[in-house]
Amino acid sequence: QVQVEESGGGFVQAGDSLRLSCAASGRTVDRYGISWFRQAPGKEREFVAGVNWIGVPVYADSVEGRFTISRKSAKTNAETTVFLHVNSLLPEDTAVYYCAADWAEAPRLPRRSEYYWGQGTQVTVSS
Repeated sequence: QVQVEESGGGFVQAGDSLRLSCAASGRTVDRYGISWFRQAPGKEREFVAGVNWIGVPVYADSVEGRFTISRKSAKTNAETTVFLHVNSLLPEDTAVYYCAADWAEAPRLPRRSEYYWGQGTQVTVSS
């Protein structure tokens, strides 16, 4: 069983930056890929960025260049933290940002219930 928990959301102005954190814990979680998804009001959940278990990143075209994902090495194999640095925020980045974990590779499918999902963190960008 893997638990994931997001933090770092908030209310910001357009052009600001945030760092979102996804703390994952569980047996051999260091071998899991971790991804960020987001769901804006009235829209489908979408993939944002992910990193596989060895730290190779992948980005959605819509955020590449503005968002950076990174993975923090843990002292044990039972915990890992993935950060999403979001820069030059736009009002259209307003959404609930979710973290998901899956074995080895970065999760890419927004509706896959087999992933381990967090509860989400709200990001609101004001113009």
